[in-house]
Amino acid sequence: MAEPEAPTTGQVVLRTTSGGICGSDLGFFRGATTPEGTLKESMFGEPGFPLHEITGQVVASAHPDHEVGDQVVGWATRTDGVAEYVTTSGDQVAGYRSTLKPEIAVLLQPLACVLHAVEQLGDVTGKNVAVLGLGPIGLLFAHVLRARGAGRITGVDRVRRDEMATRFGVDEVVWASSDRWARDAILEPEVVVECIGHQAGTLNDAIRVAAYGGQIYYFGVADEAAQSVNLRQLQRKNLTLYTGLTRDRRRMLGEAGRYLAEHPGLETGYVTDVIHVVEIEAAFRRALDPAPAQGKVVVRMP
Repeated sequence: MAEPEAPTTGQVVLRTTSGGICGSDLGFFRGATTPEGTLKESMFGEPGFPLHEITGQVVASAHPDHEVGDQVVGWATRTDGVAEYVTTSGDQVAGYRSTLKPEIAVLLQPLACVLHAVEQLGDVTGKNVAVLGLGPIGLLFAHVLRARGAGRITGVDRVRRDEMATRFGVDEVVWASSDRWARDAILEPEVVVECIGHQAGTLNDAIRVAAYGGQIYYFGVADEAAQSVNLRQLQRKNLTLYTGLTRDRRRMLGEAGRYLAEHPGLETGYVTDVIHVVEIEAAFRRALDPAPAQGKVVVRMP
């Protein structure tokens, strides 16, 4: 493969060592394209395997805080597939503990996102929480909210996630779609985290079930720029809706590193599938059809 181009000011070039499969990647694996003008269009190029959650070794640097040879984790600013070399912003990656294998260290990127989201919610001590979607992101939300002192945590997923969710701090694991659970739910959680995305219906389920004056964090990816949201119910219940991208990324990656050091069980319990890049299609298919005990699927580079 040809050597990568030299980075411009503020960039680093990485030799990729691992990539975590995010739920937002899966549509591209199926060949989806993005609506004109959306953020995802600016993040990803051709349909395929974006893999924006990455670890890598710095092979060239035009950033003052990164040197050649550094092992880093973070965001690929833009990538058109599984690449040996990735050029990204040095402000979106950070070093990680040398004792971590790259395929485990990659979890620091989604953990940084979750820590940032929970930070926006403020003090959650004693608050009852519902997490809609118990995939890798939902599991991290449960873990962090439990560590931050949340009260009862209910998790909802169409895959039966009892064992996995319990290990991540969920008190009640519901095996159902979010709309079915929201229709019959008795508990009105003060915090609802929507980790499913890709449709307006699941956000409306969160609005429907949230307690008066409660908070909703919409973490899932919106595939369409305009969606139908029950604004009337959002207003009448005096709910606060949070969403957005992770800011202060290097700071949050540092926070994620400290959190992982305090909770070493995540090192063995979160990444459940490490698959070599030559079997990339099998890795994405596994992520598309998760087993009950499945956590994060990671692609290991040579």
